[in-house]
Amino acid sequence: MSEQRQAARRRERGVTLIELVVTITIIAIAVAGVVGALSGNAVQSANRMIQQQAAAIAASYLDEIMQKPYTDPDGGTEATRDQFDNAGDYAALPDNLVRDQQGAAIAGLAGYRVNVAIIPSALPGLPAGTVQLINVTVTHPGSGVTVLMSGYKTQ
Repeated sequence: MSEQRQAARRRERGVTLIELVVTITIIAIAVAGVVGALSGNAVQSANRMIQQQAAAIAASYLDEIMQKPYTDPDGGTEATRDQFDNAGDYAALPDNLVRDQQGAAIAGLAGYRVNVAIIPSALPGLPAGTVQLINVTVTHPGSGVTVLMSGYKTQ
């Protein structure tokens, strides 16, 4: 029976403490690697979403400006965005909040900043003074994302 007991003890033998510690260490390293890779993807995914939103904001502002006439119909400079009636009124527009065409802030877009620059320009075949380069820059300071959209407006 003593041989049977020794055989039974060998079969009942578990893992040693050292084997257990080594196994836990290997699993911890593997989990840390996977979590690190996933967190990097999450940050990049968030930046892509912010960049897409900034591009949509820039396109919206640029479309709004491009729909306005080249020259001012009433000859004056309007003070508020809801009164802007020509592309030149948007020159040097700094919006610390994204706003709609009536000038109301859009909820949920508070982290974005919009700047508009209108630069007298020239294109081949068009006389000077009849072309404007419109640059709309949207930034998201928290992520470092900057989007620039440009368009030409002619008289």
